[in-house]
Amino acid sequence: MNQENTKVSGFFYKNPSLRIKEFQAYLTTRLGLIFALNMQSTILYYWVYHITNDKLSLGFVGLAEVIPAIGCSLFAGHFVDQSEKRKLVVTCLAGYVIIAVCLAILALPMTHQSLSVTTIVCFIYFFVFLGGILRSFFSPSMFSLFGMVVPREHYANATSWSSMSWQMGAVLGPLVAGFGIAWFGISTGLFIVLGIQLLLFFPILSITVKPILKKEKEPILQSVHDGLQFVFKTPILLAALSLDMFSVLFGGAVALLPVYQKEILHVNEMGFGILRAAPGIGALLTLGLLAFLPLKTYPGRKLFVCVTGFALSIIIFGISKNFYLSFFMLLLSGMFDAVSVVIRSTILQLVTPDAMRGRVSAVNTMFVSSSNELGDFESGVMANWLGTVRAVVVGGCLTLGVVVFTFFKAPQLRDFSFEDKKKNEEE
Repeated sequence: MNQENTKVSGFFYKNPSLRIKEFQAYLTTRLGLIFALNMQSTILYYWVYHITNDKLSLGFVGLAEVIPAIGCSLFAGHFVDQSEKRKLVVTCLAGYVIIAVCLAILALPMTHQSLSVTTIVCFIYFFVFLGGILRSFFSPSMFSLFGMVVPREHYANATSWSSMSWQMGAVLGPLVAGFGIAWFGISTGLFIVLGIQLLLFFPILSITVKPILKKEKEPILQSVHDGLQFVFKTPILLAALSLDMFSVLFGGAVALLPVYQKEILHVNEMGFGILRAAPGIGALLTLGLLAFLPLKTYPGRKLFVCVTGFALSIIIFGISKNFYLSFFMLLLSGMFDAVSVVIRSTILQLVTPDAMRGRVSAVNTMFVSSSNELGDFESGVMANWLGTVRAVVVGGCLTLGVVVFTFFKAPQLRDFSFEDKKKNEEE
């Protein structure tokens, strides 16, 4: 019994952020919502492709979310910095619940009988668009809340667990969606998403109201300018965000998985769910290791190695016609990507002043949205133009080019270390 207690206390000693109850509630909310949104997204991509049989339609799903996510992000960051963070998170969650209700009703058989395929797809794009607006407020709100529930000295450890919770949602959401489509159908899957989102009000409301650090008012354009200026005048932050944006923009292949499932690998819905979950499974394994073996030495160099590994994995996945090899390559891509997520997130937390967290996170959301959803659109357009396999391989090769360019043009990122940052803060 004493040995067990020692093991538990040793676990929390190595992971001090997990002793904070509000951070536990934060992780629960993050995990639950990412799980629900990834499950919903997987169902929507599958649904759209199978009712349209059009690769370009997959790209438009990503475009529908990226337009508002980018367009609203900067103004959202200004609003977040001058507002109470927990209230904003609760408001965004309520918005996601409303969207989930509408999508679930849209998927009912009785709705299908009264609406055409074109009308249904347009409604899906519309609700995805609304979700993009919510995301532009939700992401900086959660980022700012993170800095208020976790002491600065625990940022690196807490970032690993926060990233792990995100990846758990990214793994389990698509996996459950794949099985759910096969067993229960699209409509039931979307109602499950709704139920999960409703349950998340319990943990988020257990977090106390936080003070507003930026109380002085300033013109919104000045506020937006300050956020952009900070990012573009901080070379290491700009380099990390740019590397992440362009690597995922060109190297993302997830949007084309319905095409691989149906036309190249010839697997069923469960196979699709497994493939969709593979990057997240790899990331989860890596983040589990990083929680106990944190990145302490040469994080900048390791970042470049991992993005290179990510690009090579995507290229091999693109040409593979074997389900197991494809799964393994997607698994590796997630493992490599997880390292870059932890390093980029830690850099973002360390270099951002508390009063600017909303605006800087909003800029980060623009970069992330550009790389993910715009990447989905790029994948759909490229697949429609070059063919699916060529589009994925060319994207992976472009990612390698981005890595080489950034390696030589951004020495601050290449030589970055967490220890140097801590020394600078102490001085």
